Amino acid sequence: MTRKPGKKTITFIGLMLTIIVMGAFIPQNEQRYKNLKVLPKNTSKEELDLVMDGFKTALGVKCNHCHAPQSDNPKRLDFVSDAKPEKEMARKMMRMTAKINKKYFHDNKLQNGKALLAVSCNTCHNGNERPKL
Repeated sequence: MTRKPGKKTITFIGLMLTIIVMGAFIPQNEQRYKNLKVLPKNTSKEELDLVMDGFKTALGVKCNHCHAPQSDNPKRLDFVSDAKPEKEMARKMMRMTAKINKKYFHDNKLQNGKALLAVSCNTCHNGNERPKL
């Protein structure tokens, strides 16, 4: 003799199926970017967009200044590629500013009652591709 499933069992199975189906439409893990050499590997899209927008503003350039075009579609950029030397220069500059900030401006320490502000790309570039000397 077989038993019919009760209301609780049917409700539970329905709930589990709903969760499984909805899970297929919810984005899983945050996208991991390839070839991040200075920024943390777990940098989110929002964080990466902010950093890249900061570079564009500070240097007065567009994305193609550092990023090479895709070989199969030159109208799109290959963000993973290291083909352009400007991309490695940007990494060197990021390391340089991080080193300066760590040595002289860590924790925005106070000097004579005034906060020391960190340096950034804009400190030297001021919206120009090359800093004015």
